[in-house]
Amino acid sequence: MQVFTYTDARNNLKSVLDKVIDDADVAVITRKEGQHAVVMGQDHYNSVMETLHLISSPKNAAHLANSIAEFRASKAIERELLDETED
Repeated sequence: MQVFTYTDARNNLKSVLDKVIDDADVAVITRKEGQHAVVMGQDHYNSVMETLHLISSPKNAAHLANSIAEFRASKAIERELLDETED
């Protein structure tokens, strides 16, 4: 996470945006008065929103936690993906 003052972010907007996109990172822009702001690339934002959606259901969150635990315990079964384009 990078932290920039409002003035620095404004003066270096292209490099701030390039950095958050290229590094899948966030930048916090501080302001003297009022709330600070967070800038992130759209792909990173979409990933965060998808994760929040997946864990918003307690049942789904438990299923994901169990799947992760099985993977870490080497109980995962590798399967070949089906190619849906073949008919």
